[in-house]
Amino acid sequence: MTFTDVRAFIDRVEDLGELKTVRGAHWDLEIGGITELAQHQINGPAVLFDDIPDYPSGYRVFVNSMGSASRTALVLGLPTGLSMRELLPLWRERSRDVSPIPMNYVKDGPVMENVLEGDTIDMYKFPTPKWHELDGGRYIGTGSFDVTFDPAGGNNWINLGCYRVMVVGKDRLGFYISPGKHGRIMRDSYFARGEPMPVVMSFGHDPTLFMAASVEVPPGVCEYDYAGGIKGQPVDVIKGPITGLPFPADAEIVVEGYAYPSDTTEEGPFGEWTGYYASDHRAEPVLQVKALYHRNNPVILGSPPGKPPTELTSYRGLMRSALVWEQIEKAGVPDVTGVWCHEAGGARLLVAVSIRQRYGGHARQAGHVAAMCHAGAYLGRYVVVVDDDIEVTDLNDVVWAMCTRAEPEESFDLIKRAWSGPLDPRIPKARKGLNSRFVIDATRPFEWRSEFPPVAEMSPEMRKRITEKWGELILGPQSQRPRVLA
Repeated sequence: MTFTDVRAFIDRVEDLGELKTVRGAHWDLEIGGITELAQHQINGPAVLFDDIPDYPSGYRVFVNSMGSASRTALVLGLPTGLSMRELLPLWRERSRDVSPIPMNYVKDGPVMENVLEGDTIDMYKFPTPKWHELDGGRYIGTGSFDVTFDPAGGNNWINLGCYRVMVVGKDRLGFYISPGKHGRIMRDSYFARGEPMPVVMSFGHDPTLFMAASVEVPPGVCEYDYAGGIKGQPVDVIKGPITGLPFPADAEIVVEGYAYPSDTTEEGPFGEWTGYYASDHRAEPVLQVKALYHRNNPVILGSPPGKPPTELTSYRGLMRSALVWEQIEKAGVPDVTGVWCHEAGGARLLVAVSIRQRYGGHARQAGHVAAMCHAGAYLGRYVVVVDDDIEVTDLNDVVWAMCTRAEPEESFDLIKRAWSGPLDPRIPKARKGLNSRFVIDATRPFEWRSEFPPVAEMSPEMRKRITEKWGELILGPQSQRPRVLA
């Protein structure tokens, strides 16, 4: 790793030739609109916004940081120039060797260049975008993370989680955490005691920290330490003078404060990863900002969700697919040959699993575990299990298997009362929090699979021979051929 902050990462992205710089775009919808254009491309560019109207030159916003396979690979310490399909087995192999490295406390860092307290705090001094047209306000927290502490566990667990953050006053931030998330559980513990919850929020930082805070790291493991394991070196943190919670020494913008049980504000609506404004707006807790720290010419790291595909479906698709695969195998399901959390489902709502069938019920076993394991349980909807001749990252291949190998009367299992949340657009307001799952067995029926009609396509051996002889004429030079999810 050669970067410990977002600025060094931006330099690496520029070296890759994947950075676009935009000057003069307005914080009110223009930055959000340009971001949407970039994110809706597979391997779309990262974008750095500068010279934003109403703000000093040098106050910047950086988006789509991990919105390509190569930029995701940069963060994970993997080779660039590969497709997501090619990165998945590499990350699975490397992730098994990732051991958390404890964070390193330091006395000072670049984030302390500007220290504001009391009346000098002003969250409006930054070019926070209004990302989507129907958003209820300006969201500084999209590529951010919140730092919280477990008051009840007795294990000194410090948690990092990605939760949306809305500017509602010079020293007030509204923030929303979905039920069941670690930060929500901790918040509920404080509020049940009638105590305020101390919180640190970081709004610009090494994307490795954002990535670690946004995936299902096991309970009790600090995401700073997990990120350190990925980087192969500890993350430098400063102990917050107000809350005692650690924040990155190399961060761009950090706040410390407290959320009080009785202090709420109207939060939302906000365009979310499902592609809808499903959570509407409601009274949510407020962070009372007690201290604001920022670097000179700070950079906001933005990662607004929206209708897929987005940056979120790029890097989280890879990370969550590896996690689900690992957890299926740890549950004792043999011969899993592939897992992919599809972009169309926001990397959650549609999961494809391929297996090499070994016994009757094997497909159902794999599907049910994928639907309810830790990495797959929250706000899922469809799990499609296919044979090992199906490429799980190819949505056309998966749907073809579903259309030709699944029979609705026999091949669909329904799981009721599963873990959902307010972001689910299909669940009416009165029933938010629970949904159902379909496990679709799109494998050849085990009992008569040897009699199933053969597929009308070249054998792998024939494909290799034809491609070697004629591929350049039909497909073009090897270096120019499109990759799946490339």
